[in-house]
Amino acid sequence: MYLKGSKWSMLKKRKPLKLGRIFFLLVLIGGAVYFDQVIVPVTPPLFIPTPTPTRPPEAYVADAEGLTKDGKYLQAIDAYQQAITVDPQNAANYVNLAKVQIYSQQYKAAQTSAENALLLNPSNPQAYAMRAWALTAQEEFLPAESAVKRALELDSNNALAHAVYAELLVRMVEADQAPINALEKAADESRLALALEPAMMETHRARGIVLHNTSNYELAIQEYLTAINLNPNLPDLHLSLGLAYRSLDPPQYDLAVEEFTKANALNPADPLPDTYIARTYVTIGEYAKAIQYAEQAKNDAPTDPYMWGNLGTMYYRNLQYEDALLPFQLAVRGGNVPDSDQVVIGLPLDYGRIAEYYYLYGLTLAKLNLCNDAVQVSALLKQGVPNDETAFYNADEIVNICQANLKITPTVEILPSAIPTETPQP
Repeated sequence: MYLKGSKWSMLKKRKPLKLGRIFFLLVLIGGAVYFDQVIVPVTPPLFIPTPTPTRPPEAYVADAEGLTKDGKYLQAIDAYQQAITVDPQNAANYVNLAKVQIYSQQYKAAQTSAENALLLNPSNPQAYAMRAWALTAQEEFLPAESAVKRALELDSNNALAHAVYAELLVRMVEADQAPINALEKAADESRLALALEPAMMETHRARGIVLHNTSNYELAIQEYLTAINLNPNLPDLHLSLGLAYRSLDPPQYDLAVEEFTKANALNPADPLPDTYIARTYVTIGEYAKAIQYAEQAKNDAPTDPYMWGNLGTMYYRNLQYEDALLPFQLAVRGGNVPDSDQVVIGLPLDYGRIAEYYYLYGLTLAKLNLCNDAVQVSALLKQGVPNDETAFYNADEIVNICQANLKITPTVEILPSAIPTETPQP
């Protein structure tokens, strides 16, 4: 029985099932299950940065060692610093970083690296040796001696420590701060270092330094050459070798200039190679070349009074007194660098190279008939360096020139005092 006219007939026939639609639904269900079980677990969450794979510290260390061998010290420093970032508890990386920083003349940074290594391992003899080496380069002799002795207490056969000790003693002698028999002790230390590690650059370098400073130039040259063969990328080795060639009898000036030029190529910002080249050329009478290199050294270090004194010397030797005057004034009196806001602090009178700048300055003043200042420089030399025979002789010569000038010119130009009462401050 059914309701007439109703659309809801119980006897109404069902539509046949469509197999294609069923299959499509099954595919969707299977895809959803696959996505949930397979894709989702390996998909990173949205809007969260993808982590960058971290290289193992050994990879950075390998890079640093290769760069060091190639003489690419700044890149090697960066590689060691990355290794330390990944593995900050490895004291060896700090020690190796300190060595490369010494190679690149970053002595204060090397000291810090060595001290960081000691914080991690207070009984590390190599770290103490590196600290001593960095302190020696900064002329901090007493703490350097303490550090190197501690290194040898921890390891009496540490070749690097013996080499550093030898160099430290020589530098103390040069600075007139050495104990009795320091050079003999330095010689013993350098021989022991070489016996312990005959294939180490540092031991040959130390032996060369000792031989050089005891006037055994030919033997020093052989040690420097061996050290350079082990590491040809250190500017100071080439500088030392060049100075040894220049000290031979007879001097080997060509070889000296060649080594200074190599040092300059390795570290163009250092004024010393250009300075030594200038002094070598002026010695053999090639004044134009001497002036050229002295100018370059001054440009490398425009606030260094020694560079100005060196430039003045080159002009003076070439009889260019007017050109020599300003460089000597800046070396002795100090003042503003031309066309710059930089300031040069004048050198207080002392024996050695500084006394030479003073008497050449006085002679320049005298030859330019600026005798008011020249006579004051003469008096200062006699009072300040009375035991320097060359300075004393030239102090008299300054007065002689001025007296001769008076016979020619009755009036002498008077300038402001050549010797300031206060040293100019930057």
